[in-house]
Amino acid sequence: MRIAIAGAGGRMGRMLIETVLNTPGLELAVALDRKGSSDIGTDAAGFLGRDSGVRITDDLDALAAADCLIDFTRPEGTLTHLDACLRHNVKMVIGTTGIDEAGRAAIERASQKIAIVFAPNMSIGVNATLKLLDLAARILNSGYDVEVFEAHHRNKVDAPSGTALKMGETVAKAWGVDLADVATLSREGETGPRETGTIGFSVVRGGDIVGEHTVYFCGAGERIEITHRSSSRLGYAQGSVRAAAFLGGKANGLFDMPAVLGL
Repeated sequence: MRIAIAGAGGRMGRMLIETVLNTPGLELAVALDRKGSSDIGTDAAGFLGRDSGVRITDDLDALAAADCLIDFTRPEGTLTHLDACLRHNVKMVIGTTGIDEAGRAAIERASQKIAIVFAPNMSIGVNATLKLLDLAARILNSGYDVEVFEAHHRNKVDAPSGTALKMGETVAKAWGVDLADVATLSREGETGPRETGTIGFSVVRGGDIVGEHTVYFCGAGERIEITHRSSSRLGYAQGSVRAAAFLGGKANGLFDMPAVLGL
């Protein structure tokens, strides 16, 4: 399967390139980066001291040489790439967060023509954590306050993270409510006692934290914590290439990581 990587000069892009090069059955075919990047024209595997034969480009028509694009960039870039994938009939794995409702609608429309995996977190471990949260929330559905904590590096531009919101959605769904109706996204000043049944969110941005998420179920006399910590971006990359391989036999449709993992 011929793979294209967006944001090839970034930290996640490089991890994806290394993972694709080390995965049997996958071939690095295209490496994209933004216009003006100093990496344009360099070998995509140069940071590994290897020659892949693939030069980083800003020409989206290069996607014609790929079967699937893996994209962890910014919402505006991802949606531009989506249009190019539609033109060239290229599948997509989208791990970009912060995409608004209009963007999500565009992805859903595109999935009628091409196959797409779209998930707030591609990590296999995170998706296992979501299954554990669903079970815990069904058991702890009364008498427990829920808080979702997340921490990421200083350059992350959206908050709360897509994964944190997905965790909140998982708990809310298990409780039979809509997250939008019970979420507390900020607290300041004299807030008064906590309202029963709400789900709170806390955010840290600093340094080079790859990603940390903890969901607290706080009851009377006890507290249950379910935590996932990422020490590198490898977990996201491995899940992404697994998602790309999953799309190999799909002509179109919109899928999530539970579908990829058979959950």
